[in-house]
Amino acid sequence: MRIKILILIFLAFQSPHLFAKDYPASLFGIYSDGQTLNTRSIQAAIDYINENGGGRLVFYVGRYLTGSIHLKSNVTIQLEEGAVLLGSLNPYDYEKKIFTAFVFAHDQHDIGITGDGVIDGQGRTVARNLVSLIHGGVIKDLFRNDRPQEDHRPMVINFRNCTNVTVKGITIKNGASWVQTYDQCKNVLIDRITVTSKAYWNNDGIDIVDCDGFTLTNSFIDAADDGICLKSHDSKAFCNNISIRNNTIRSSANAIKFGTASNGGFRNVRLINNKVFDTYRSAIALESVDGGFLDNIVIDSLRAVNTGNAIFLRLGERVAGKKGSFEKVRISNVYVEIPAGKPDAGYEYEGPIEDMPRNISPIVIAGLPGQFITDVTFSNIEIKYPGGGTEMFANASLDRLDSIPEIPTKYPDFSMFKELPAWGIYIRHAKNLSFSNIKLSADKKDYRTAIVLDDVHGAQFQSMQIKEPGQKKTMFMYKSSNITNR
Repeated sequence: MRIKILILIFLAFQSPHLFAKDYPASLFGIYSDGQTLNTRSIQAAIDYINENGGGRLVFYVGRYLTGSIHLKSNVTIQLEEGAVLLGSLNPYDYEKKIFTAFVFAHDQHDIGITGDGVIDGQGRTVARNLVSLIHGGVIKDLFRNDRPQEDHRPMVINFRNCTNVTVKGITIKNGASWVQTYDQCKNVLIDRITVTSKAYWNNDGIDIVDCDGFTLTNSFIDAADDGICLKSHDSKAFCNNISIRNNTIRSSANAIKFGTASNGGFRNVRLINNKVFDTYRSAIALESVDGGFLDNIVIDSLRAVNTGNAIFLRLGERVAGKKGSFEKVRISNVYVEIPAGKPDAGYEYEGPIEDMPRNISPIVIAGLPGQFITDVTFSNIEIKYPGGGTEMFANASLDRLDSIPEIPTKYPDFSMFKELPAWGIYIRHAKNLSFSNIKLSADKKDYRTAIVLDDVHGAQFQSMQIKEPGQKKTMFMYKSSNITNR
């Protein structure tokens, strides 16, 4: 008995949240009628729990209306089933700390949002109310593309420089901008969440920015912009030790994307057993275009159906003199189906039709002259493509490869070059590549070659199965060396 007591005392000191107290929201005069604005009372509750040793603020069945709140150290918001944390419709009820957000946490530790409830940002109405204030001259905004600036529209969650973060079980809906951003956070666990946000523009499902030790598992993300997006805003920081496993993603942009912001870099990232469907742009887009590095990335067991592009790898130079690097990427056990039509057709927020090449190249690897993508391995890859590309639409002929623009400063996306001369794999400015057990099939004859290499040095192709009606020569090499095809 004495040993058990000593163990309990030891655990209590080691884990201050093991016996953390639960506080019902009603204790603080927080109303669940969906009409009373609870911002001050919710913040008072969070502050009280923070000042009294930590614990959980528990919301039971009801709709709790609030503006911006700030989560504090040792506090968890627990949303029980049927509880909805509801964002105010008034843009003035939201604060701005670099970005505008619904739930903030800056410079905190041991925080969480858990349970089976919902956070609903009501982003569409908030954004439209903001538009009305801009049109009325009350709020000043650049108003590019007929929409308010991203940092003026509240995201749902904005955590920065936080340690030991848990977000688990909840549903997050309807951001007015990026749905959730975790910026320079350490030891983050996101598990079993549902994100459904097609409320307005820039609805990234989740942005992971310069974090160290980040796990995203068992979640469903349906977003009007990039589904899962890793970014690096700070040239002195980078995304490190990231694990993204067992998730399902749909996006009107890219399903899983590194960049566009890539100032520091990305290292030690694992994307394992993820599924993608009905996605407008790439299932996987890895982009280093702002001077940062991309190093030691593993992608394994990816299944993507009805997606506009399979894999897009890009090394660019958006600011002259800021050259990045791109190396050690392993991609294996991938199955992708590319549709003949627009993969997100019929969704309320579709990707722009003008960005769709008429004839797609499912895998694009594009570095720059003297700035090579290096040490990339593809194994056990199967891509099904509709084919049917015709010269009546465009001319991407093999005798005009030098006319394909480099465009190092352009915003990166698989459609940036428009039509490319390969219906399967197009590679330009790359070194030390390996392809093994690759299956490419086109349902209809395509006027383009299956694989085109331009300025590629040191590449091995083994066990390549290429099927196309009226099959012709399957590989074309230009300004390339040390290529083996077995």
